Amino acid sequence: MDDQGRKLSETVWTQLDRKAGAITELTIRQLRNRISTWVVLGVGVLLISLLLAFYIDSIRANFEPIDNDGDSEDWDNDGYPLGQEMIYGTSDYDTNNYPGSSEYVYLGDIDYNDQPRTHYGNHTWLYATGYFTPTWIDEEAESPFSYYNWIDWGSRGIDCPDGSPFDDWTYFQSPSYCALENGTYVVFGASFAGEGEISVEPGWSAEWGYMTESFFVEKHPKSMYIDEDPINGIDDDGDCLKDEYQTEDNSPNDSNRNGISCDVEWIYDQNGNLVSIRADNNVDEDPDDSEHIGESSHRTFIIGTGKIAFVMILGLFLPLFLALGLVRDESENGTLHYLLSKPIHRGEFILYRLLGYLGIVVSYTVMLILIVALITSLIGPGDSIVRLSDYPVWMGIALATILVLTAYGSIFNTVGLVMPKYGVYICILYGIWEFLMGLFTITIPNASITMLSVSHWAIQIIDAVVMISWSDTSLIQQKADAFGLETGISFFWHPPVHTLETGNPFVALIISVVIMLSISIGMIAIGQSIFRNKEIM
Repeated sequence: MDDQGRKLSETVWTQLDRKAGAITELTIRQLRNRISTWVVLGVGVLLISLLLAFYIDSIRANFEPIDNDGDSEDWDNDGYPLGQEMIYGTSDYDTNNYPGSSEYVYLGDIDYNDQPRTHYGNHTWLYATGYFTPTWIDEEAESPFSYYNWIDWGSRGIDCPDGSPFDDWTYFQSPSYCALENGTYVVFGASFAGEGEISVEPGWSAEWGYMTESFFVEKHPKSMYIDEDPINGIDDDGDCLKDEYQTEDNSPNDSNRNGISCDVEWIYDQNGNLVSIRADNNVDEDPDDSEHIGESSHRTFIIGTGKIAFVMILGLFLPLFLALGLVRDESENGTLHYLLSKPIHRGEFILYRLLGYLGIVVSYTVMLILIVALITSLIGPGDSIVRLSDYPVWMGIALATILVLTAYGSIFNTVGLVMPKYGVYICILYGIWEFLMGLFTITIPNASITMLSVSHWAIQIIDAVVMISWSDTSLIQQKADAFGLETGISFFWHPPVHTLETGNPFVALIISVVIMLSISIGMIAIGQSIFRNKEIM
């Protein structure tokens, strides 16, 4: 009983509930019995089914690991991949220079104008030009180099010219040698091993050093240098620091110029958001592509499906086909006179019709979202059976879609009410505008003109929810940019813009929800005001 002694079933509020329920139920029944409604809903199911088919096909495909930095290649075909040669400081373009091979160590030289111009020793001589008086010569030694002119002592050499050899030096070809009668050799541009004294002619040069002892190094498989250096800020495979093989001649690797060799510098803004990653060469250079691509592809699908499929396609087409004629069709069919003859306020009638429309489209979209969320969370990458972290993002997509359906439904219903004959064309043009603004919001998030669209604020909701639920999404973006990894997240997702300069995604979420609700309430109020004073023909 209420204060006046009336039963609860007879109160004003109960009467309102009855009217609301009746009009809402009538609207749902009308929409449900239309063939066009099922066609539109069926097209939406087909669209989502195709997207799921592409997702399942891509997620089942095996990701081929990619050698991002190329250090699994063996350019000189000596059996040692580039990564192993880099660790030992050897060249992958010289078959004679490989891990464990003898290496030449420089000791000294006589340059073009140096004094004195003679030197005695047991060395490996390089590019020697002058008179060499040997104590012994290693005639069996093979060239340890691929780029120096090594003398073949097994050949006869050339005939020394009459007189001073250097007067007719132009007849010689490098490397060359000839033997004088006193046992001295005239060498020109020659490299060899031996002990003796060399006298270098003015204007010519010679260099000497020694070869280190060789040792055995087991060859690494090429697969060892694919996905070998995950993104953790550490030189995991040792090809940057080369601690065991670094010599004084090696310059430290500090390509990011922060004064620290072989490190990764993570740069954050004042709000604690990662801005960029600056790494030295060979640090974090070859991360696990399958793990990164699998996770980024999964997130890209969810974000892209939420923004494109649900917000920009279903969010536009469902209201266009189902909300545009909520009042207009009743007027054209002549049933509006019968409905308004009941004790129903005209303003209430607009609201109840929209509630009936929302009962259909919200149930439909939430069901689709839950089905897609369940499938993707079961087969998505990860160690757990179900990816529970995906569901908050899907709930954010559901929230954005419901608000979009409400806003567009209110706008299209009002347009159809004001212009029954030409409203459909206005709504189509408006739909094109909203779709373009949605694309601009995705590709140019900081553009100001997009704020004039409903789709912009819906996409901001998804961006904010992603940042809240998947807080490492920006890190995945920065990793991809810093280390040359391919990801679609950089296209579909950006940190929300409207955060009042706080960088807080919760602020962006609240602002976007309030603006979309304001648009819906404002359009419903305009529609009620127009319909209240409209003459029913």
